[in-house]
Amino acid sequence: MMRNFPRQHWTSPRQCDHLAIMTDISADILVIGGGLVGGPLACALAGAGVSVAVVDGEVPEQALAPSFDGRASAVALAPQRMLAAIGLWPDIDPLAAPIMQIRVSDGASPLFLHYDHAEIGDEPLGWIVENRALRHAIQLGLRRQSKVTWIAPAKVVQLERGPHRVEARLDDGRRIGAALAVGADGRASPIRSGAGIGITSWDYGQTAIVCTVAHEKPHHDTAQEHFLPAGPFAILPLRGNRSSVVWTEKAHLAGPILAQDEPGFMRELESRFGDYLGRLTLEGPRFGYPLNFQLAQSYTAPRLALIGDAAHGMHPVAGQGMNMGLRDVAALAELIVDAHRLGQDLGDGLLLSRYERWRRFDNLLMLGLTDALVRLFSNDVAPIRLARDVGMAAVNRLPPLKHFFMRHAMGVVGDLPRLLEGRGL
Repeated sequence: MMRNFPRQHWTSPRQCDHLAIMTDISADILVIGGGLVGGPLACALAGAGVSVAVVDGEVPEQALAPSFDGRASAVALAPQRMLAAIGLWPDIDPLAAPIMQIRVSDGASPLFLHYDHAEIGDEPLGWIVENRALRHAIQLGLRRQSKVTWIAPAKVVQLERGPHRVEARLDDGRRIGAALAVGADGRASPIRSGAGIGITSWDYGQTAIVCTVAHEKPHHDTAQEHFLPAGPFAILPLRGNRSSVVWTEKAHLAGPILAQDEPGFMRELESRFGDYLGRLTLEGPRFGYPLNFQLAQSYTAPRLALIGDAAHGMHPVAGQGMNMGLRDVAALAELIVDAHRLGQDLGDGLLLSRYERWRRFDNLLMLGLTDALVRLFSNDVAPIRLARDVGMAAVNRLPPLKHFFMRHAMGVVGDLPRLLEGRGL
């Protein structure tokens, strides 16, 4: 069944234009983009006593519509601890499907890699959550925080970054002043471009076809990833007998596949999905998302920090895109809150340098790993196929190495901010 969320209510700045010119807003932090990364940052900061103004270009109700975004996100254990610590997880949990096992296979090869949460503890390896459910929880969290001023829909049309403050002018004429601006406005990030921060990027020549299916048999909380010549084909468990499909296809083929009528599309899908979950039924619309690699040449500029997709964008092959964004949130929130308690300048260059050092290596490591996986598995060259199959089988038979990879995927290794350990700020 499709998930229905309660009707949301908010104040649109366009509903009070006669007051807009007269209204100035002051906050400690200005967050531009209130989505899957910007929203949690605002909730984390506000919960620790830092005032935040959030400007988001999306109409809140529309962001919850089935036609807005058909994707689901993998939330690893450490980011889940953070979402719990900042009060968002209770609203997410009823719609989150735990990942108890992961099975990775390469086409028709009998060799595979299998992760089982029971090998390293009692907690799930992660959770799969529909983006609509995440947005709903974030919207509720933003409304609960008295330290948050949430303005949506609105756009920042000018951002001035002075030596001591930033000032943003909105498309309704209002102005917001803050000590620091945070760009959480996605891969195309006008804030990043306006700051003159370049990007390194390349296109994979692939499109992710995304849809949700209902099936006759239970998935037993198991995520499947099949590597096919065109790219990975992931089957991700959702609540009930439902799964999210992320089907990577060559870009020139994805358009015709998406353009087919439903019976034709389902024939293509079933030929890759298999019959192990019984009869499939398409649930909701299908979507296509072009895939590329992207890395901002800097995560900061004077009185500006970038987080999430504004700073880095990766292939979904490892399911780590949102997790990397939430790790950015945990690091930046900790630095800001510590500075706030000491009465320090929240836009200080030293604070921003510490944020960049803390996050850049971790992100580079994951970007490099996902890029290597795409290049290794998105081909059908026989010697390479043999080498990767033998490699997967070897990891599967070496428990210490496999357990390290499992803990890394869960996000519990490395220099963790307090929130990723489940502690408060």
